[in-house]
Amino acid sequence: MAQHNELGKKGEQLAVDFLIENNYDIVERNYRFDKAEVDIIAKKDDILAIVEVKTRSSLDFGNPQDFVKPKQIKNLVKVVDEYVTENNLDVEVRFDIIAIVKQKNDYGIEHLENAFYHF
Repeated sequence: MAQHNELGKKGEQLAVDFLIENNYDIVERNYRFDKAEVDIIAKKDDILAIVEVKTRSSLDFGNPQDFVKPKQIKNLVKVVDEYVTENNLDVEVRFDIIAIVKQKNDYGIEHLENAFYHF
């Protein structure tokens, strides 16, 4: 497996662990619809948190969260709309980003709640 894929998988697992430690229930991982995917769907209280995980090995090219582009946001909204409809949910939906940066033998984790809004 390519090194960047391994880093991405490690980042997603760190994000899941982080969310669980912060009292979120993990509802789905890698939920797909059409050609789009949501990394993590988590629930806390009555909020459905749609979490995009961005993991980078350095900050040389910018912050991880800066790599969530408008097309990806559009696809995330489409996937989540399908998920909510398919499961007949009546919940508040929030879009979060968990940005992870590898720092030597450790990882820095930043949870950005309401990172973007759907239109």
